[in-house]
Amino acid sequence: MPVKGERPHALLDVPLHYCPGCTHGIVHRLVAEVIDELGIEGKTVGVASVGCSVFTYNYFGCDMVQAPHGRAPAVATGVKRARPENVVFTYQGDGDLAAIGMGETVHAAARGENIVAIFINNAIYGMTGGQMAPTTLPGQVTQTTPYGRDVKTAGNPIRVCELLSSLDGVALAQRVTVDCVRNVNIAKKAIRKAFEYQMEGRGYCIIEVVSTCPTNWGLSPKDAIQWLRDNMLPYYPLGVYKDAGEAEQ
Repeated sequence: MPVKGERPHALLDVPLHYCPGCTHGIVHRLVAEVIDELGIEGKTVGVASVGCSVFTYNYFGCDMVQAPHGRAPAVATGVKRARPENVVFTYQGDGDLAAIGMGETVHAAARGENIVAIFINNAIYGMTGGQMAPTTLPGQVTQTTPYGRDVKTAGNPIRVCELLSSLDGVALAQRVTVDCVRNVNIAKKAIRKAFEYQMEGRGYCIIEVVSTCPTNWGLSPKDAIQWLRDNMLPYYPLGVYKDAGEAEQ
């Protein structure tokens, strides 16, 4: 029987710890497929800090480093500067990248550090009980906003791609999602472009993946996908917010 698909070599054959319906697993596969296709597993270094994806070092066949909460960009910067021949990516959630790590994120992007950030935006702190994150939507109920996020007191959600696209050091800022086959394919192309841009020395690249968190949203996996479409995508529009390569053409 012909093989229609198989596990990427860069994705280890071990069970994932993620909740049913979590889209981390899809994104992991896309990253691993890109690493395989580019033939860079032996020289790739991934950096993850505290969050749902803290165990990514168990899942990827490339070298992995665990960073303190929010410090993945700083650790990735150190790795890339010490070993510029390596391909370095961070894998971060919204609480990690856009809250405690926002300063690290902005300054790594402003410096044009030649790294790739894979940013999972599920509008909530998934690992630590479901409290409000910087990306939590107005009116969204969380453990710390039981009556919904009030922008008068909690401020407005942060649109990370729009924010970083204004910085000269950013080579690529694109927002994608993985809610259907078409969008999965778009997400993979974006991740591959980011890795290729790093290999070309273009600078900082961020791929934001609008994602689900069925457990902390209190929804089934199917309903979580629909909630994402109905609520998150209108606030976080998909698309390319900066592409230095296309600008040169």
